[in-house]
Amino acid sequence: MTTSSRTLGDLFDAFEREAFRLETLDDYSKSGSVDAYQAFLAGEPQPDGYNAGWVEELRSHTVKGKRVYRVHILSRPLTDYLRFELGWGYHKNVSGGEEFFILDITEKPNPLEDVPDFWFFDSESVAVMNYDGSGKYLGLEVLPPERTEEFTRYRDAALAHAEPFTEWWAKYGT
Repeated sequence: MTTSSRTLGDLFDAFEREAFRLETLDDYSKSGSVDAYQAFLAGEPQPDGYNAGWVEELRSHTVKGKRVYRVHILSRPLTDYLRFELGWGYHKNVSGGEEFFILDITEKPNPLEDVPDFWFFDSESVAVMNYDGSGKYLGLEVLPPERTEEFTRYRDAALAHAEPFTEWWAKYGT
């Protein structure tokens, strides 16, 4: 395992053009926004300040012309967590300029089987996001530069097989 003293915050502070995220899990509920997720499950309305810090972070980049975008690999029916993440999170984050794509593998094989969650900054810095089996975030692994070509292929494959979130949500959202 490659480790680095760089944090995800450091990588966000340093990127100049684009930040790409691949999400592969059906449940990140042990990794943050636990109270909001519980409110969602209880049928409560989305709190006014929900995700405000992240939306401001996004705006700080997108107003400078930087691109922040992600692909989520998923299958239907959606888990409760995915209904929360897509319904509350993605819709809120769009207001900060983040772009979303869905790679729906419900009726087709996953072209990125066994590829981990990761952030990819400026096609140069790869940060693998490690989670346990329950979706609890365990930490970041910054990979050496010689791995960037591999993760460029993963990013490009994800985008080639995905569709814009708004189009997918219009068909399958709940």
